[in-house]
Amino acid sequence: MSDEKDMPETDAIANGAATAADVEATAADGEAAAAEVEAQQTPDPETEAPTPEADPEAGSQSPTQDAPTQDAAPEEPPAPPTPEEQIATLNDQVLRTLAELENTRRRAERDRAEALKYGAVSFARDMVGVADNLQRALKAADEMDETSKAALSETVKAVLDGVAATERDLLAALGRHKVKVLSPMGEKFDPNLHEALFEAPGTGQDAGTIIDVIETGYQMEERLLRPAKVGIAKD
Repeated sequence: MSDEKDMPETDAIANGAATAADVEATAADGEAAAAEVEAQQTPDPETEAPTPEADPEAGSQSPTQDAPTQDAAPEEPPAPPTPEEQIATLNDQVLRTLAELENTRRRAERDRAEALKYGAVSFARDMVGVADNLQRALKAADEMDETSKAALSETVKAVLDGVAATERDLLAALGRHKVKVLSPMGEKFDPNLHEALFEAPGTGQDAGTIIDVIETGYQMEERLLRPAKVGIAKD
């Protein structure tokens, strides 16, 4: 009987000890949880960066104002020309080249024509002086009176005939090269062709009429070799 009574007491003691152990384990778990929470809330001095102090001179400037402005996006390259545009460009270049060649050809033809037309201008201008000398010799013989002419020997007369023939041949040769003699006696004065040396009043001629040709002029085609030196009537 005593053994049956002792067994409940022993169980009660064992149950009490187990309950105490459970309470202690629960308390230990609670302390561990509290320590973990405290560790999470406590900042780590080695890892946490210090909070920067506000700069009083910076004012209320926003950080975006100090950020560098980004460059604008680069423009896209122009699209390559289409085949139609390339053909139009080539046609324009060809037309310009042909026009330039045509202008060059016409310019060369004009220069060639002028060279053929006026190539002998310098030579003709030199021959004009020779014609002047021949004319002076014949003029001096014409101004001789009849007695003086009759007194001339046959040799002098032959020389004068030769001078006259030479003068005729020279003027004919100049004429074949389009050189024209300007001897405007009785014509109106033309400043483009004539050079007035004097004016004579009371001649009975209209003003501007050529009354004397002192030196004949010469013209080759439309180019004047030498103007005719003349005297004109004044009133």
